Amino acid sequence: AGGRSGFYVGLGLALASSAFIGGSFILKKKGLLRLCRRGRARAGQGGHAYLQEWLWWAGLLCMGVGEAANFAAYAFAPATLVTPLGALSVLVSAVLSSTFLHEQLNVHGKIGCILSILGSTVMVIHAPQEEEVSSLESMAEKLKDPGFIVFAVCVLVSSLLLIFVAGPRYGQSNVLVYVLVCSAIGSLSVSCVKGLGIALKELFSGKPVLKEPLGWVLLVCLVICISIQINYLNKALDIFNTSVVTPIYYVLFTTAVMMCSAILFKEWQHMVLDNIIGTISGFLTIVSGIFLLHAFRDMPFTPDLLPLFLQQGRTDLHASWRSADRHQSCQHQPLLPSEDKGSHSTEEEEAESV
Repeated sequence: AGGRSGFYVGLGLALASSAFIGGSFILKKKGLLRLCRRGRARAGQGGHAYLQEWLWWAGLLCMGVGEAANFAAYAFAPATLVTPLGALSVLVSAVLSSTFLHEQLNVHGKIGCILSILGSTVMVIHAPQEEEVSSLESMAEKLKDPGFIVFAVCVLVSSLLLIFVAGPRYGQSNVLVYVLVCSAIGSLSVSCVKGLGIALKELFSGKPVLKEPLGWVLLVCLVICISIQINYLNKALDIFNTSVVTPIYYVLFTTAVMMCSAILFKEWQHMVLDNIIGTISGFLTIVSGIFLLHAFRDMPFTPDLLPLFLQQGRTDLHASWRSADRHQSCQHQPLLPSEDKGSHSTEEEEAESV
């Protein structure tokens, strides 16, 4: 009974986390729009006036509550339940943005959101369990691994290139630039959170963790990573629609975190064939969803885009309207098209002249 009650507590925390995180995007966007109407410097142009807007701070508080609830959910429910439920924040954000921000998401974007969520869920379900790390000493050994060092260097170099090279050129037109920065840096911040969680666990058990330099280094790195994430996520939200930013950020962030965890905790060493196939299939599904969401976000969906057999009813309706306007019966309609009729009458005139 205790295990079942813990399961429902974890489920409730995961659902609450998705609601708070999804709503946080809307509150931040509302705050940024209010600043824009006042003529203040926009976040996409390097301004930081949002720090004086209470709606933005309310959004940040909601995100903090959501992340805390998500972290606590792992203590009660299995990861295979908690992690996929994080995708519900995408749906919450899309629904709330259409209601409160009046942002439109066409049918291609909706299908892309669904595919992205399904692909991420499949990846999480088939992903292997991470290797257990129970102390700061073992965490320090993991951080010294050459594979993780190479990954961290690649993340930092690519983030610097995106910030200083791609950002000024393509940041205002391509949503992936700033979101990639948030996702790449976010993968390192999650590793810092895991290390700090181990440090807190040892602190509560009575170990002298405060004397360990690794815990303080992880805390400083976490503050820096979160500051960078907040800054560039604000720029992306200020420039692009929330319904576009949220799912792309979720998919890229989830993928980056899984890659970092796989390298740091050696998750992929004991994978079986069905998990490999499931992970690859999930990733390809995410790519398909991102393509639909990003490539067709400005394409309006009208009934004219439907297949011909679905347009048959509309065609018959328009034909009946035209016949009613002409006061003619359908039985009196010509059997040949107008151009054929014209050409036929021309041939008859030429024959009579001859």
